[in-house]
Amino acid sequence: MKVLRTPAEVHALRDELRKGTDTVGLVPTMGYLHEGHASLLKAARSDCDVVVMSLFVNPTQFRAGEDLSTYPRDEERDLTIAEGAGVDFVYAPVPDDVYPAGFATKVEVEGLTEVLCGSETSRGPGHFAGVTTIVSKLFNAVDPDFAYFGQKDAQQATVIRRMAEDLEFRTEIVVLPTVRERDGLAMSSRNAYLSPEARERATAIWASLLETEAVFAESGLEAALEAGRRHLELAGITPEYYEARYPGTLDPAEGDSDEPILVAVAANVDGTRLIDNILIEPPRTTRRTP
Repeated sequence: MKVLRTPAEVHALRDELRKGTDTVGLVPTMGYLHEGHASLLKAARSDCDVVVMSLFVNPTQFRAGEDLSTYPRDEERDLTIAEGAGVDFVYAPVPDDVYPAGFATKVEVEGLTEVLCGSETSRGPGHFAGVTTIVSKLFNAVDPDFAYFGQKDAQQATVIRRMAEDLEFRTEIVVLPTVRERDGLAMSSRNAYLSPEARERATAIWASLLETEAVFAESGLEAALEAGRRHLELAGITPEYYEARYPGTLDPAEGDSDEPILVAVAANVDGTRLIDNILIEPPRTTRRTP
């Protein structure tokens, strides 16, 4: 495995790879790898001839007051995990090389980025402008055939897929299922912030989504959302948002729809912001044969 530190090095790799017919998979990460990241790396290794992982805590997707300075980092451990997963190249630049003096460009996706995590009461639309700007730079730098993302960040994956289509990147976006701890908590680098007590309470997030799914089948969407919110509140957690949206468009979902519904939640658990979601299939009506 080779570690690339500068844009010039990764551009040279891209030019070399373009000479052949190997398929290239990219797994963008901010490091502090866990089994969720490992599942993406393993999928890329299975699908592609060459696997590139980026390792970069992107400052432009953090707003003022967020945890940029304290975001967990352990590059030595990350590189060990990446090598064990069969990664061929790790691109680990420094911010000044990614955003040099005078950098003045943003890549923004409208419509999908003003809701959920992009709303003014959440991380704000500027968060996704930071995400799409860095991902577009990575796509340009690596020119991958496939790029791998996790379902836990469902809105992010939707935004990136829209960006890739609109800007005609030659990269196929692959979204893989959320990887969870045994008790259901979605794996996240930010889980490292949780105290043992907060860690136990955080399991209510996934439990609330399962409650929503169960109630939806019997009582409809509004009752299901209310049941999920109540489950969180009984655990002492007030959600930042707890909403039903249509995947793909992120338009508000309606109770009588026969389309799949994405129920997404963001919640602060003792100072740690966590997100999760569940995709609920509509009830199937069984028709009797005349």
